[in-house]
Amino acid sequence: MKPLKLFKIAFVALTTSLLLNQSSFAKTPQLEINSEFDQDPLVLNGTSGGSVKSNCGNINTAPNQIIQVTEPLPYLRLTVESKGQPTLLIDGPGGRFCVLADSYSGGKAEFSGYWQPGKYLLYMGDLSQNRFNYTLAISQQKQVPK
Repeated sequence: MKPLKLFKIAFVALTTSLLLNQSSFAKTPQLEINSEFDQDPLVLNGTSGGSVKSNCGNINTAPNQIIQVTEPLPYLRLTVESKGQPTLLIDGPGGRFCVLADSYSGGKAEFSGYWQPGKYLLYMGDLSQNRFNYTLAISQQKQVPK
């Protein structure tokens, strides 16, 4: 096969792959967050799990939710709850973080702290290979100790 033909095939494959990834991100719900919530907590629902095996459980190829933090937030808490074993993979300006459900958080995957401005890709996964309905609660309120 000629090198030019191989280059054309590789270019078409790469372009198709990029277009498919961009189109799947276009369908991902996006939410802007700043220090003034209309309602606290914000509650979102979806389906966890997916076909991609990762170090953070089984996730989708595209994020379940995209959050755009528009200003520094001294405290923000994300809590994922489902009937399975939920995980939360956060890919944002500060790096990638994997949160697993534990007994301290009552079987929920929970992440809190300071959030810098930027785009955060959220993947709601599960340790099993099953898919479950999940609830994602986003709050600026610190939890009262139980």
